[in-house]
Amino acid sequence: MTRRILVTSALPNANGSIHLGHLLEHIQTDIWVRFQRLRGHAVTYVCADDTHGTATMLKAEQEGVPAEQLIERIRLEHASDFRGFLVEHDNYYSTHSPENKALAELIFTRLKDRGLIFTRAVEQLYDPAREMFLADRFVKGNCPRCGTADQYGDNCEACGATYDATELGAPRSLISGATPVLRASDHYFFDLPQYADFLRAWLGSGTVQPEVANKLNEWLDAGLKPWDISRDAPYFGFLIPGTTDKYFYVWLDAPIGYMASFRNYLAEHAAPGANDTGFDDYWAPGADAEVHHFIGKDIVNFHALFWPAMLDGAGFRTPTRIHTHGFITVDGTKMSKSRGTFINAGTYLKHLRPEYLRYYFAAKLNGTIDDIDINLEDFVARVNADLVGKIVNIASRCAGFITRQFDGRLADALPDPELRARCVAAADAIAERYERGDTARAVREITALADLANQYIAEQAPWTLARDPARSADVQAVCTQGLELFRILMIYLKPILPAMAEASEAFLAVAPFTWRDLDTPLTEHRINPFKPLVARMDMADVEQLLADSRTEAGVSNAAETPAEAVASSAAEAAGQQPAAPATPTISIDDFLKVELRVAAIVAAETVDGADRLLRLTLDLGDSRRQVFAGIRSAYQPDQLVGRMTVVVANLAPRKMKFGVSEGMVLAAGPGGEEIFLLAPDPGARPGMIVR
Repeated sequence: MTRRILVTSALPNANGSIHLGHLLEHIQTDIWVRFQRLRGHAVTYVCADDTHGTATMLKAEQEGVPAEQLIERIRLEHASDFRGFLVEHDNYYSTHSPENKALAELIFTRLKDRGLIFTRAVEQLYDPAREMFLADRFVKGNCPRCGTADQYGDNCEACGATYDATELGAPRSLISGATPVLRASDHYFFDLPQYADFLRAWLGSGTVQPEVANKLNEWLDAGLKPWDISRDAPYFGFLIPGTTDKYFYVWLDAPIGYMASFRNYLAEHAAPGANDTGFDDYWAPGADAEVHHFIGKDIVNFHALFWPAMLDGAGFRTPTRIHTHGFITVDGTKMSKSRGTFINAGTYLKHLRPEYLRYYFAAKLNGTIDDIDINLEDFVARVNADLVGKIVNIASRCAGFITRQFDGRLADALPDPELRARCVAAADAIAERYERGDTARAVREITALADLANQYIAEQAPWTLARDPARSADVQAVCTQGLELFRILMIYLKPILPAMAEASEAFLAVAPFTWRDLDTPLTEHRINPFKPLVARMDMADVEQLLADSRTEAGVSNAAETPAEAVASSAAEAAGQQPAAPATPTISIDDFLKVELRVAAIVAAETVDGADRLLRLTLDLGDSRRQVFAGIRSAYQPDQLVGRMTVVVANLAPRKMKFGVSEGMVLAAGPGGEEIFLLAPDPGARPGMIVR
């Protein structure tokens, strides 16, 4: 029976670029969507940018453009990045849309009519300079538990305590730097506790993974609290009906954006004059269509507690299933700008094929909320061993004989139908792995079949048979068998490797693969000449990718304004995967390893292709060094020549696309024109150790 399925990925925030964390989720979703389509099901895959909130307002203000212009530019960039990784959304929309506004107001009104909305006064920190209330992530101060300074208004990174922003000692606004004051304001609340029993039953019905249900049941056991769904002006978002200065909190209208993007898609594809686009066929209570959300574990409370309660209260159906994944680490640690492992989509695509990453993610994802580690050496080795050494190797070893000796004609029958039957018999198990999101196990089973195919070809050795003209028919049969096994493997891998599958379809001269093609072997058929389907990965390309990512991070960090810093914090608060770890501590022994020396700047020049880098030539007394520094926004080259500064002298050289940087000069400041090179006292000489 054909299933009708609506699928969504979590909405990327409109305040930053698409990076590995986003790609994990959207590639995971795209693989699941492509698998369902390969099986013949009707699937619609929609997404949108999450656009609302104070962070968007501040970023637009900082750039001097209307917020609507900012979010549309970023939406187009995001959609392009996803297409670059072969992620095919049927509709990539925006939460700042008329459809979302109408649906948010409808849901709010229905909840209010059912007595699920109430108001009460809330005391918050208020920025008197900017005349606005401050969300937790827009204020820092001293932890009320351990006293550690510079902690956000919701939790302490030093001791792990959670608290209210009003408890912070010596608080300061991250927006203006002013000392906030307490001020009361009326807020709107959704009465979530009324849904405790409903949610306990819903979580136990298989809609989430067991480990997710266990975690959320802890919330239920502790007692749910009313959910604050409003924010005070100024705010970029939708006004709450009947108010002039209250806006829907971003997490109320963000998931409604799934519905809005789908409604927009249906309207765009409706027949002329149609009155019913089919929206209720998916969202009405009891609808037989399926709704699947793919999300990260950091936002599961919004999707598996607030969202289903809100939908049920407003008279809509709840999701069929929420597929939750873990975070990404690189070489065992969180993504880091300083190490170059905070990799943006656009940077990756300059160096590596998207299907390398798609395959590696698929080989790691197991349908649980475990974190996914990208070990870079394993990444290269795995792709080369599996895709080049196993899968494509089958086709490359067989195709030449067919095209050269038999005019591209495959044999009339397979010499080992039992081997083919063994590969086809794995279809149900592989399909079950795809369905559950355990692509790691699916990949293991597929590559095990590839091993069988390669073993068969090695044992039959068509290159040896070809030396005997009397064995010509055997050569054709063996190579036909090999290419049939390759075709089966590519049908299984098509959701993961769509471009490689398309190239294989062209090589085999067949229609686009479907799961039903497993039923019939490919024989008595003319194929096209074989062309390489994938190139080997080179570790040097990965290293250059990391170097470019470090360069980009250094430039963006040097130029980051306070408003951008606030936007980054808000993006994390809005549910994006944390991009970089909290600052780790080091021991005094670690610190003593750093050699700081006085250096004289003997030459400085701009760098072609880098707007904020300067190339400095430094005299350290006993040697000269070339160092790239992201300080061009604050200094002209001729201002620096002859000045003294401080350099990290024992930093390993780093290869960048502009050349090799042989150290790091030290500077301070928030960025832009406010970057200040550190300088020793008068009388210091080049080469002196800084203590």
